[in-house]
Amino acid sequence: MFGIDYARKLDEKDSLAKYKDEFYLLENTIYMDGNSLGLLSKRAERTLHNLLESWKTLGIDGWIEGDSPWFYLSESVGEKMAPLVGGTKNEVIATGSTTTNLHQLAATFYKPSGTKTKILADELNFPSDIYALKSQLALKGFNPDDHLVQVKSMDGRFLNEDDIIEAMTDDIALIVLPAVLYRSGQILDMEKLTKAANDKVIPIGFDLCHSIGAVEHSLHDWGADFAFWCTYKHLNGGPGSVAGLFVHDKHFGTSPGLAGWFGSKKESQFDMDHTLDPAMDVAAYQIGTPHVLSLAPVIGALELFEEVGLKKVRGKSLQLTDYMLALIQQELSEHGFTIGNPVDESRGGHILLEHVEAARICKALKEAGVIPDFRAPNGVRLAPVALYNSFEDVWHVVQKLKLIMDENRYEKFENKRGVVA
Repeated sequence: MFGIDYARKLDEKDSLAKYKDEFYLLENTIYMDGNSLGLLSKRAERTLHNLLESWKTLGIDGWIEGDSPWFYLSESVGEKMAPLVGGTKNEVIATGSTTTNLHQLAATFYKPSGTKTKILADELNFPSDIYALKSQLALKGFNPDDHLVQVKSMDGRFLNEDDIIEAMTDDIALIVLPAVLYRSGQILDMEKLTKAANDKVIPIGFDLCHSIGAVEHSLHDWGADFAFWCTYKHLNGGPGSVAGLFVHDKHFGTSPGLAGWFGSKKESQFDMDHTLDPAMDVAAYQIGTPHVLSLAPVIGALELFEEVGLKKVRGKSLQLTDYMLALIQQELSEHGFTIGNPVDESRGGHILLEHVEAARICKALKEAGVIPDFRAPNGVRLAPVALYNSFEDVWHVVQKLKLIMDENRYEKFENKRGVVA
């Protein structure tokens, strides 16, 4: 029913199919791991070379000269990212790393007072966020074991927004939640959660690592206080590329919790005064000098999103994952897989297949020329990316997976993850 001819017809109608040629695809490989690390685009390569050339030809004058002066680079890249999170151009900046930015934002917005001393998170979030929140609690003299409240999941896959809202009690001083759960791909109702937090006057922020570039956001209109994200997954900015953060303009003028030189007003930064004169917008929350060469590929990577528009990216992503789910049901129903992601539109950009032999299956897929992603204890994540994966790619992936299961090809591998999974 959903055979290769069907896939090819979908590809013929796909207005984004031409963008596959913008990327360096791995030879003899179908890449399904763009939710962990996106592929290199030719535009990202070009802008990286351009920034290297400015260093080569301008030296220190590259800070204020050239096509992309380094002194203003964090702001200009942030402005390009702003539409992807629904922020204004002054609310988004490219800076730091995901966890560094969370430390900055928690240090800024976590202000315990009286009995209002706890931080609300969840038990399914990416570990780094939890480590950061625990360390922020410890820095303020609180025991993380009883001051970090983690909302429980009903099934180990999903969170219930009503459970989160119920946990917004009078002793909560800060809320930090994922926009998309990294394992199951569930999209939380950020608008609903933000409204509830605002009604209770509790600052709320979101980790957008698995949502930016994959789903639409309206952070400013929703009234979210802050957000933070990486740029190397769906945004294709490259390994370790500079991250981003959002601070709602209602907080402009709030002193950054972690002060640094590049948080100064541009016009006074080189006065070298020992009293910080902070920028009056999101730029205040920078800590250090822009990582110019790690920002460079992000410039080109974002050009694709400016050209295509996130609405089209999201539309094709849903079509790709719909097709993959249909094929899984058609071809793999007898092989013990469980769908671990939402089957409706509350899913992000990847599919989670759960299986007791998941680690071995991922190794067998790699041997067969498919790059998946293993997530302990039993998850195979597959991310067909709208900008460089086709419907025919999806068909081939499921057929390869069916062959692996039909012939027990996974059995020759150890059911244990690699050092990097």
